[in-house]
Amino acid sequence: MPSPRTRRLCHVVLTAALLLAGCSAQQQPAHPALAVVAQQHDALALSDALEALIDKGTDRPADRAYAYDVVRSYEGDTASYAFARAAITGRYVQQRGLLAAHLAKDVEHWARRSRKLDPDFRDRAATRLLGTLYVIAPATLLEQGNSEIGLDLLEGLAEQHPDVLENHLRLAEAYIALNDPDPARPHLCFCLARQSALRGDDQRLLKLLVGDLAPLECSAGGAAR
Repeated sequence: MPSPRTRRLCHVVLTAALLLAGCSAQQQPAHPALAVVAQQHDALALSDALEALIDKGTDRPADRAYAYDVVRSYEGDTASYAFARAAITGRYVQQRGLLAAHLAKDVEHWARRSRKLDPDFRDRAATRLLGTLYVIAPATLLEQGNSEIGLDLLEGLAEQHPDVLENHLRLAEAYIALNDPDPARPHLCFCLARQSALRGDDQRLLKLLVGDLAPLECSAGGAAR
């Protein structure tokens, strides 16, 4: 029969094993396919895989936490790496809310780095992300930005690249977030006329924004009336 000391030792070992098993389980994504992509050690591929889940509305908190943990283990200094790091961190903050609000500065840092390395990467995706962050996040959580700078960035994108539908959507979202809904109307109408070209989560956002401005009257061509 095991001695009390042996039983205590076995208890400690078993407890440690269970704790390690629990930590390992927490580090796994809800969708195993995400772990397969992570093996590529490609930050942008990991970000795209997470975005695909978000697009379908099937992502889970474990997916965002996993992607965030994994992308921090990668190294790189390219526009694509920096953008992916900003995007994944932003999605994690979006899901965690105030519990991860301190990470807003990381999103800002990596988005700014991506812009510096290649401002045109993916139709200026980093500028769009940065502008949205500056509008949505309190300035106290950021290093350099604020809502005025964010709005200027998004207005510039919509003016210079009107063919990119997401520019209009993010600008409309910014106006509404800043309690200035009237300028958002033409951009929402523009998006409504072409909403099938938006990804799933952006279509859901569009529906919410339109609901905030109901009634919203648009012409057949997509202009506000």
